[in-house]
Amino acid sequence: MGGLSLEMMDFEPSALTPRGLARPSLFQNGDNKKQKVAPVAGPRKNLQLAVMEPGLKTTDGPSLDTILVNYLDTLTQRVNFHLGYPVNICYDHYATLAPLLQFHLNNCGDPFIQNTVDFHSKDFETAVLNWFAQLWEIEKDQYWGYVTNGGTEGNLHGILIGRELLPEGILYASKDSHYSVFKAARMYRMDSETINTSLNGEMDYSDLRAKLLQNKDKPAIINVTIGTTFKGAVDDLDIILQTLKDCGYSEDMFYIHCDAALCGLMIPFINNMISFKKPIGSVTISGHKFLGCPMPCGVQITRKSYINNLARNVEYIASVDATISGSRNGLTPIFLWYSLSAKGQIGLQKDVKRCLDNANYLKDRLQQAGISVMLNKLSIIVVLERPRDHEFIRRWQLSCVKDMAHVIVMPGITREMLDNFVNELVQQRKQWYQGGGVEPPCVADDIGAQNCACSYHKIDCISP
Repeated sequence: MGGLSLEMMDFEPSALTPRGLARPSLFQNGDNKKQKVAPVAGPRKNLQLAVMEPGLKTTDGPSLDTILVNYLDTLTQRVNFHLGYPVNICYDHYATLAPLLQFHLNNCGDPFIQNTVDFHSKDFETAVLNWFAQLWEIEKDQYWGYVTNGGTEGNLHGILIGRELLPEGILYASKDSHYSVFKAARMYRMDSETINTSLNGEMDYSDLRAKLLQNKDKPAIINVTIGTTFKGAVDDLDIILQTLKDCGYSEDMFYIHCDAALCGLMIPFINNMISFKKPIGSVTISGHKFLGCPMPCGVQITRKSYINNLARNVEYIASVDATISGSRNGLTPIFLWYSLSAKGQIGLQKDVKRCLDNANYLKDRLQQAGISVMLNKLSIIVVLERPRDHEFIRRWQLSCVKDMAHVIVMPGITREMLDNFVNELVQQRKQWYQGGGVEPPCVADDIGAQNCACSYHKIDCISP
């Protein structure tokens, strides 16, 4: 790997132009000084590509290199308008790790058992797992885990362990749980109960209690969401554990999986909610979200004593396999290891504080502008009234549900980006609502009357 350097370097997304793809307009005087590209006003268009046969190439269309360079330019420009989805696209080390792409790295089977071939990264993988085991308070000899292909795989794995331990168990999940939890119930043909949520998206513990009591003759497999997908609500693990105890469920009669896809790296720097010192069964996060990675990935940790229920010996790979996917991307553990090593706990703690501060800054700016907005405690997801114009939604790449949209304030999002978003939103609303001639939607039923800025609730708010 000769030229691979692990030193930190200044990095911009546009520095990723592959060898052979640089076109003259990208550089000046051959010194790699990048020209500024005019911002893209709207979302990128579908490229309508087809696979190109070398022997049948015509001169009418663009070359392979031109297509890729233009695509790269578009992505580079659209970075500044990425507000609606939980992906950390603020990178500073991927050019450094790019030489690894010349190798096929496959972490097949158990990460704690070495492959029979050398092209794997299990040593990096176990280093990452040990770091998370320490973060979530479980000893090295007490846990098992692996680097997954994303949060969905972590949920599928965690819930599968629960089902294998408690075959007659009923899966309990709030209606605001990630859709992969209900996918798991269908895939495994599990009986399930959907638990109501409060307006902020948090599990309704009284509804959980009622349904646990209705099914007291069967074990409980509970999905606890540490940061719901749309509103960023955090289910209170301690209240859930107390509810189980109050309903007469002993520890051998329940299994708890914590879906902490976005917040699993944030919460430990705020409180010790996520801890294997409590009777939980598994925790999963998405590595490409708060930490950041150029491809989807995640981390799944469970108790070592549970994994024998899934593990099977596979002679062909000379290993035991208890994963969902079998062959696994060997690049992602290295990216995760590098990010964790470069940032450290102090750097991550700073990221958490900055994101929480910026989320509150955005909420305050929207409130001052008279726009309906909600922000949960411990959350970086700012929920606001849905913009009226589809082009505006696509321009800022917002996720929408009913009359709501949200902005997820990730580490790469600056206050300048947030100011640009708010300023443009305020300006556009004047056109959408014709200077007061058309009313903005009432979202009290979605985010609470205290957070709704429609004319009715605004008046109600200031009434004595």
